Amino acid sequence: MRKYVFKRILLSIVILFFVSIMIFGIMRIIPTSFVEKKAMERAQLPGSKSYQEWLSILNQQYGMGGNVVTGYINWISRVVKGDFGDSWKFTIPVTKKFSQVIWDSFWLAFTTLVLRVIIAIPLGILSARRQYSRTDYAITVFALIGISLPTFFFATILKLVFSVHLGWLDLFGKVGRDYLTLSPTGQFLDVAKHYIMPVLTLTIVSVGDLMRYTRTNMLEVLSSDFIRTARAKGLPEHAVIYRHAFRNTLIPVVTLIGGTLPSLFGGAMITETLFQIPGIGYTSYQAILEGDIPFTMFYLMFIAVLTLLGTLIADLLYAVVDPRVRIA
Repeated sequence: MRKYVFKRILLSIVILFFVSIMIFGIMRIIPTSFVEKKAMERAQLPGSKSYQEWLSILNQQYGMGGNVVTGYINWISRVVKGDFGDSWKFTIPVTKKFSQVIWDSFWLAFTTLVLRVIIAIPLGILSARRQYSRTDYAITVFALIGISLPTFFFATILKLVFSVHLGWLDLFGKVGRDYLTLSPTGQFLDVAKHYIMPVLTLTIVSVGDLMRYTRTNMLEVLSSDFIRTARAKGLPEHAVIYRHAFRNTLIPVVTLIGGTLPSLFGGAMITETLFQIPGIGYTSYQAILEGDIPFTMFYLMFIAVLTLLGTLIADLLYAVVDPRVRIA
């Protein structure tokens, strides 16, 4: 196991190296108007350097001018040390801004993941056990509606119903107007209230694929020989389903759950933007619009690391849920 993990980590480092080249190349081929805009803004400050001086400084600082190879080496040497520079939009170090917003995205995504698993897997199993029944058709329709709904459309419907017509929830934001005057318990409930619609949006639009995936794999397992043997031995149906079939159903489902790691820390950009939740997704959206190259490059590298880590975790979980899997 250790040898396998070590090999995968080395492979991930190689892949990440090529990803970093692609990210830096993309930043180099886009128009340099972002750098020029920032240089112009800084040059207009009282007692500041000239536009050309700022342009030269910024190009040199982020490797946007001169030789491409030299610029990449300078940039990656700082990245290895954890130095991504200062955010142009937020005027603080990129890593500091990241630490301020990451947990909002994490709790939003973690709550969604828990609800997704709690809803999708039991309903998928129920749908498979009652194949072609009314229950199966109802669950299938619910799953297909969730898969088909665009995030922005469903979020707009929730806002229209719960904010505009009913007035129960705020349209956007993480906290209410009187947040600072509330007790700690009241502040917690206020934040939780603002998270209802974002969590509901992410849950509904993401629960369908896991539900259908669970149903398909459960149907395949239920038709296996060892399930017929278990039933022939007189085992109770709940033991056949949850002790034998369910464990084998988890094997492919692990792939989907392991692949959710990037979304746990990567942020839900569309949902966070629609509800203005100050997470990493919404922050990255603002940075991209403002041409904040340091933060954008950091965010892309961060997503690449999460994707590679999620793939590794999914592979390792196979050995946990399937005793037949042995890594030499």
